[in-house]
This record gives sequence, C-alpha cells and structure tokens, in this order.
Amino acid sequence: MLKDSDKIFGDQLHEECGVFGVYGVEDAAGIVYYGLHALQHRGQEACGIVSVGDSGRLDVVKGEGLVTEVFNHSNLASLTGRTAIGHVRYSTTGGGGMMNVQPFMFRHFTGDFALAHNGNLVNSRELTHYLEARGSLFHSSSDSEILAHLIKKESNDTARIFAIIDALNMLEGAFAFLIMTKNRIYACRDKYGLRPLSIGRLNGGYVVSSETCALDIVGAEFVRDIEPGEIVTIDDHGIRSRDYSMYKRRCMCAMEYIYFSRPDSDIEGCNVHAFRKQSGRLLYEEHPVEADVVIGVPDSSLSAAIGFSEASGIPYEMGLIKNKYIGRTFIQPSQAMREKGVRMKLSAVRSLVKDKSVVLIDDSIVRGTTSLRIVRLLKEAGAREVHVRIASPQIKHPCFYGVDMSTYDELLCANRTKEEARLAIEADSLEFLSQEALLAASRRNELCMACFDGHYVTDLYHSADRSKNNDNC
Repeated sequence: MLKDSDKIFGDQLHEECGVFGVYGVEDAAGIVYYGLHALQHRGQEACGIVSVGDSGRLDVVKGEGLVTEVFNHSNLASLTGRTAIGHVRYSTTGGGGMMNVQPFMFRHFTGDFALAHNGNLVNSRELTHYLEARGSLFHSSSDSEILAHLIKKESNDTARIFAIIDALNMLEGAFAFLIMTKNRIYACRDKYGLRPLSIGRLNGGYVVSSETCALDIVGAEFVRDIEPGEIVTIDDHGIRSRDYSMYKRRCMCAMEYIYFSRPDSDIEGCNVHAFRKQSGRLLYEEHPVEADVVIGVPDSSLSAAIGFSEASGIPYEMGLIKNKYIGRTFIQPSQAMREKGVRMKLSAVRSLVKDKSVVLIDDSIVRGTTSLRIVRLLKEAGAREVHVRIASPQIKHPCFYGVDMSTYDELLCANRTKEEARLAIEADSLEFLSQEALLAASRRNELCMACFDGHYVTDLYHSADRSKNNDNC
C-alpha cells in the first residue's frame, strides 16, 4: 500500500499486495473486479484477474496500473465462468514490469493452475537456487513464482493438495496464497499468521479476501478468518480445512492495524478504526500535551487523531486537507513546480492553525521526510507550535516480510535518539506510542513488531540481507 501521506510527499513505504478470489458465483471475474477495487490501497502499480471458463480453460487479463485503468467492459467480458482470482500489487525497486504482474498462470498436462500471493518469502534465494539446480526455469523476478515450482508437476488435481502441503512446508516468511485450478481454489496462510486472509459466503458460493472490507463491498457474508498454517479448499463440496503445519502462532503484522488495512476492515475480530481510535486515546494517556487543536494526517491517522482528541478534550480539527484529484503522474518539470505540487496535494487550513499550538497525529514515522514537510507546512500557515505524536512505536529495524523498508539507513529512528529525531523533523516535541499500548489497543497478546524491536518471528536466512533488487510481493 502507498501510504496517503507518502503519496503526497514521496516517502517510499509500501505494503506488498492484496488477493481476492471467488468460487461458485455467476460473473466471478466481475465480482473480483469490485473486490480488487476495494483492495486498491494494498497495491497501486499493477493488477490482474484469472478466471475459469465453462470449458475449464483458464483465461487471464492483467496489466500495469490501477484497477480502473487495466480493466474495461471488453476485457472483463472475456473472463467468463463462476470461479476467478485476482491480485493488486506494489513492486519494490527493480521488481516492476509485466513479467511480475500477478496472478501467475501455469499451463501443464496434469492441469493448469493460477496463483496469487500477498507477502514475502525470506528464504527465496535458497529456494530459487534449489529449484534451478533441478531444472526449473523462472519467468519472473518475483518470489511468488517459487511456490508453483515447488508444487510437484506430476501430481494430478485430486492429489495436488498433498503437493501444496509439501511445498508450503518449504516456505519461510509471510504469505497468503490463492491457488486456483479448474475445479477449486486453495487458500493458504503462513504458519505465523503475519498476513490476513478471510472467507465470505456469497450467492451459494464463496469469496476469499485479504481484507474483510472487500467482502462487504461485494455483499458477501463474513464466515471466518483462515487460520495460521491452514489450507482451505473451496469447491463443489463446500469448504474443507487442512493444517499443513502444526507450528502455529498469531503474529499478525502490527502495521496491518496501524496503517495498511482500511478502517472498515476487521482483522481477526478487531475493527481497524476502533484499534486506531483506541491507540490515539492511549497515546494521550502516555504522552499528554497542552495544545489548542488536534490534527491528523490524512487519511490513515484520522482515527487515532479522533481518539487523542476525545481523551484529551482538545478539539479535533480538519487542519490538513488532501486534494483527492491529484493523479499519480502529476507533472513536475521543475523544482519550483515540485514545491507547488506539495501544496496542491496537501494544504493547511490557515484559519484553523494560525497562532495555535497544534498536536499533529501520524500513524508512523519511517524516513521522516513526510513529517518534516508537514511540520513546515503547518508553521508556514502560522502554527505557533507543532507537537508530533505518533500512534506507533519508533521504527528502528528493517522489515523482511513484504513491507518496503529493508535497510537501517532509510529509517529515521534507527540510528538517532528521540531528541535527534525531533530536531530532524523540526517539531516542538515528539513522542511515540509504546509497544504495550499497541497490544492493549489490539486486545492481543502477540503481534509481529520486528520493525520496532528487532525480534523477527522467522529465521531470516541470507536472502533477507539483500537490498531491494527483487520484487517481494
């Protein structure tokens, strides 16, 4: 996902991808289209849909761009049938291009299948070397293709579940996979529970989605979350469950709650908006401040700002306004125009901040360039003071599970004290939510907080030390 404030200012923090599948429902591809539109925040560079026609043939439409740019009435009409899977993606540096656009489709005499993946495999380099030494040829630079090569090609459709189990047990990292054959969909989630995946019921069939908000959009009834280490098979027999691993943890990525997921999604029983609002309340309890107004950075920080305002009694105001009509390819041919472009995309409401002490709420600080520019924007609009409060702990460590921040050098807080970070963003004060409060807000005992404390839930292997040269979707 491209964070809203990052889109404004070019901070390059991104989430990996989103997946959506439909089984046993008329016009499955059309439903997937709307599901992908609801998941657009999880990937804005490319998307695709593969469907199973009445003849059993798998057909694909995919391309680079937003869902509304890639699909139209004509190409959606070519995707017939009652079963389809789709994907939206963001590529890391060097991982773009059509060859990496998912879903991937594989044709084989034992039966064609398609695959869509959300997450990142930390042992991808080792597995790639293992497979290439045994004759596999890769058609993309994405680690998502590895699973297809691990599935034994000689297995037929009825035995494929066992090949998938063997393959999944060779993977290490964060993932939610959808695998579609002509007869069924397999939905698989990593044994650590790092990435969300949910099942819904729709018109006698089933829907699988990275987030529950997309189930609501297509009118599906939520059934349950897929469990860590579980494969759910969806076909004419309904849904069947099988554990591929007995090692299970519930280490949902904390950033799913903090800002990746839409506020109208529920993650393992916890509503994202409710979590963010409670984190704002706890943020005030931990770090109170006297001020005139509370302002949130649009859009993912607004829930926390409301919570902070309610707890503190300081009025909440829409002090920052985002222009939603500025496109991704906004032309900036000169430095002067680039500076004006910043103001066109986000502007401060001068009458609300002039001569005021402002509490600025943001969900996280990664590189700090966004925070610096917003602090300057508010002070140029006349704010007397800008106190920055962050509704998450300090990000001090890289993420190797699909979030695009893989080196210490790009993290503001990795090698700075809190005071040095405050000076870097030119704030009058700077405070962060504690890890204990983060757990309390989510009502959980465990989250993956490796980017905060460096305690990674998986072995990292040597492949995790690489720079962002490959697509990690």
